Amino acid sequence: MRSLKFALAAMAATMALGTAQAEPVKIRMAWVAPVSNWASIVLEKKDLAKHLGKSYTLETVRFAGTPPMMTALAAGELEIANLAYSTFPLAVQNANMDDLRVIADEFQDGVTGFATNEWAVLKDSPIQKTEDLKGKIIATNAAGSAVDIAARAMLKKHGLEDKRDYTIVEAPFPTMKAMLQEKKVDLAPYVLPFNFDPALQQIARPLFSSRDAVGVSQFIIWAARKSFTDKNRAAMVDFMEDMLVIERWFMDPKNHKEVTEIAGKMMKAPPERFDWLFTKKDYYRNPDMLPDLKALQANIDLTHQLGFIKAPMDVSKYTDLTMVQDAAKRLK
Repeated sequence: MRSLKFALAAMAATMALGTAQAEPVKIRMAWVAPVSNWASIVLEKKDLAKHLGKSYTLETVRFAGTPPMMTALAAGELEIANLAYSTFPLAVQNANMDDLRVIADEFQDGVTGFATNEWAVLKDSPIQKTEDLKGKIIATNAAGSAVDIAARAMLKKHGLEDKRDYTIVEAPFPTMKAMLQEKKVDLAPYVLPFNFDPALQQIARPLFSSRDAVGVSQFIIWAARKSFTDKNRAAMVDFMEDMLVIERWFMDPKNHKEVTEIAGKMMKAPPERFDWLFTKKDYYRNPDMLPDLKALQANIDLTHQLGFIKAPMDVSKYTDLTMVQDAAKRLK
């Protein structure tokens, strides 16, 4: 009788273990900007994700910016963050997440033939070249952001230093047009999708671009902690396969009309306002989700040179593209 009880107990334990192993891996993925950040839109085509609900589940979580993402990663409340080239090294060095890894591309700025961020002055402004910004007020979204780093780099190229030669004020992107129009600032960044605003185009003209400042930038990457990806590698490869399929669907020109309709529905706006999305008017997105590591290294080197991170960083030591590469092999 005792042997039978032990056998039944062992069987129950084995069944419970099998059930636990069969539970899908929970993946929480961050986003900031609606439509242009992948995590905000991928579930609109979840019917293409053959592994979703089987090997993994996906929850997309909106954040106001990257600092709270770093907090969530550290607390185990987020699995995949979309970090800028300027905030990834901050997470590694300042937040002591030395197991954080670059796992995929989100988008790149400054690639020839695609969009790049620009900085604008009023059309009637006397400012004609970067050197004319001496003594002026410059708007940025946040000190140390990728947009901010590019602007500082451009001004530094032309001999201008923060505090000594110009003043920086921080403001959200949606307020930039008003600040420029009301002459509260002399220069303001306008990024996608704000640069397509006809009212902005009527009053402003570009002075320089991110491409002018830093060349190609690996603007946003996907980052995850090695402790999570090592434990759940099979599910992560399944996830990456589904993301590749969905992203390629969105970038396929033959689906563009449906893409604009999805974006319009999400944003409660006419679909034609999103005609730029996932075209050459948009940022470059690698169809294999592979980041430009050479550009990323140069971007992080610049972040260090400008004093935003305390030490140099070798990007190759903090990169693991094997999951997205293995996923891509399945689709060939």
